[in-house]
Amino acid sequence: MTAQSAPRLSVVVVLTALLGLALVALSEEQSKEKWTAPATEAHKKNPVEATESSLAAGQKTYLKRCAGCHGKTGNGDGPDAADLGIHPAKLSDPTIRAETDGELFWKITVGKKPMPNYATRLSPTDRWNVVNYLRTLGRR
Repeated sequence: MTAQSAPRLSVVVVLTALLGLALVALSEEQSKEKWTAPATEAHKKNPVEATESSLAAGQKTYLKRCAGCHGKTGNGDGPDAADLGIHPAKLSDPTIRAETDGELFWKITVGKKPMPNYATRLSPTDRWNVVNYLRTLGRR
């Protein structure tokens, strides 16, 4: 390493560190923004009746796809939550439960980092079943 390359290397390291910090700050700021479904999506009606079979199917999907972050009871305390850098939504919270079925369906469908989108991972019926199951979480 020459005498001139050491200062250049230091500048590169500092700039890389600053860029990393800026990205973390941006990510944290985005995670604080209110996540609102478009009005047309929020007004969608759930076509799947909340029968015992729908709730059982929704629970099975929830435990497989959602509980790792949102927790088995929807308290945002799943085993994978600590690695996210943000707190997953507490699905048992009255604020979340006050959202329409259409809003919840839309959020499951489109996702928001770090939550994946489930548009192609789950059928519409599976997503509606999960919405039905989510309605039971705050009552337990």
